[in-house]
Amino acid sequence: MKYADNIVLQRRRAGILLHVTSLPGGKGQGDFGHDAYRFIEFLAASNVGVWQILPLCPTHNDLSPYLGLSVHAGNPMLISLDWLIDRGLLTREAMQQTEALEREHRQQCLLAAYQAFSTDPENNLHEAYVKFCSSTAWLDDFVLYSLLKKINNHSPWWRWKKEWRDHTENALSALKETYADNCNEIRFEQFIFHQQWQELRNYAHRHKILIFGDMPIFVAHDSAEVWAQRDLFALDKEGRAQFVAGVPPDFFSATGQRWGNPHYDWAVMQANGFSWWINRIDTELARVDMLRIDHFRGLQAYWSIPAKSATAREGEWVIAPGEALLQSLKDRFAQLPLIAEDLGTITPEVNALREKFHLPGMKILQFAFDGNPHNPYLPHHHVYDSVVYTGTHDNDTSMSWFSSLDNYTQQYVLR
Repeated sequence: MKYADNIVLQRRRAGILLHVTSLPGGKGQGDFGHDAYRFIEFLAASNVGVWQILPLCPTHNDLSPYLGLSVHAGNPMLISLDWLIDRGLLTREAMQQTEALEREHRQQCLLAAYQAFSTDPENNLHEAYVKFCSSTAWLDDFVLYSLLKKINNHSPWWRWKKEWRDHTENALSALKETYADNCNEIRFEQFIFHQQWQELRNYAHRHKILIFGDMPIFVAHDSAEVWAQRDLFALDKEGRAQFVAGVPPDFFSATGQRWGNPHYDWAVMQANGFSWWINRIDTELARVDMLRIDHFRGLQAYWSIPAKSATAREGEWVIAPGEALLQSLKDRFAQLPLIAEDLGTITPEVNALREKFHLPGMKILQFAFDGNPHNPYLPHHHVYDSVVYTGTHDNDTSMSWFSSLDNYTQQYVLR
């Protein structure tokens, strides 16, 4: 089998897609706490070998993990408060004192944990913290970006004053000095996120569970990486997008979809050996065992919409150097366990790109039963290089979907 050179694809596995926030726990969302460990035990007891999650990045106020504040950083709102209590960084009394809403409550508890950590030089996490800070290349940019977001009342970075907007070294050095304690608090949160996630992932591995991650192809305009590396994106001199991402009009939308992500300056990225992408994949594969690329077709050609356009109608297809990018990634990583999200209208060129690099595609059972005997999602049309879902995070639950079908279609599905 041509996919057998990828170790995680050498045999068939069953999986469950459940994002961490959908676990029990906390005041309103799941986290890396005890319920996450119980879920891993449930998967193992059920002979389920894969746990698929959504992106783990910090989010804007809309909470969408597909428009994160960073492609590298972790979401501190996923940090388990019980873990902090277990390690003496937070007391249960302090955790229960606040009646704030979920996000504010967690922020207050994380601040209390940081203060306990920073005033206890004997804490056995200090050595690992220093190592994490010194070896994590993306951390300083994320820390400064996060600090400036707070200083600027969370406005987007292109609206900051010029020296901050333009990542001016002198201005940033002054910030580091003035807000040293705030910067260290942000570093601490990223360190704790890293520690907790690696412990949880190791627990999954001990139970023979693989973690399946998800990576949006595009990044949020208002994110640490776009702010810090503007030359890699199609932006004007003030940092505003010239062209934005989306998809053209189709059966589902007469005006298409205008997502608003800035496009990459692929020529610049290719000229420096796709180092930005290599670093991004490196971060992802340090956290997960396999990785889905959302909107994979954008690596072959992407829909480019003038930023001034209100809808996606005015866009056009632009060829992307997906083959060169994937070859660079294959050369860099001994194992490249990528899965292509190839749903929707996919061209032969997109299929050829996926097949050349032996990347499995996706099949969705909820799409299968429309009465068309040639529907590619019908089970008897599935091929080996596929990850088969009942539905993804974009679909209804299977029970609700099935209940909404008419009687004839329900019987067809059951047959």
